[in-house]
Amino acid sequence: MAIADLTNGKVQFGRNLDTLVIVDNFQSKRGGVTLDVTGFSKPYIRGGHVVIKETATGELKPMPLNSGGTAYDTLPVGHTYYGHVVNSVLTSKPFVGITRRGVVNHKVVDASIGYYDMATILADLKTELTLIDYLADNE
Repeated sequence: MAIADLTNGKVQFGRNLDTLVIVDNFQSKRGGVTLDVTGFSKPYIRGGHVVIKETATGELKPMPLNSGGTAYDTLPVGHTYYGHVVNSVLTSKPFVGITRRGVVNHKVVDASIGYYDMATILADLKTELTLIDYLADNE
């Protein structure tokens, strides 16, 4: 089970595009969750980041990134897509709300600050997360 430190300090995320990514959040995972961030090397998890579920344990995790940390990797074996992080959080404090039904702008991309391109996994996301509409501002 994932465990996290509850001590708070000053938090600064720099540019924050969360409200541009999570356009509408109609339904979230009740009570939120603490993500298992084992192996996730970035200092924060941005709003809109894909969340996956390990089928054997039920653990929720941020979708892994490629070896360069610049894009989503492939879905690990034994995992399914679960939803999207609602707001940016520090990886050291991975307490998140997860959008399960709503609208996600999949075209907000800036890997340099932690918003990753969903193009390579978008078809799979649409198949598994049927209560989420993936719409860009101009669609």
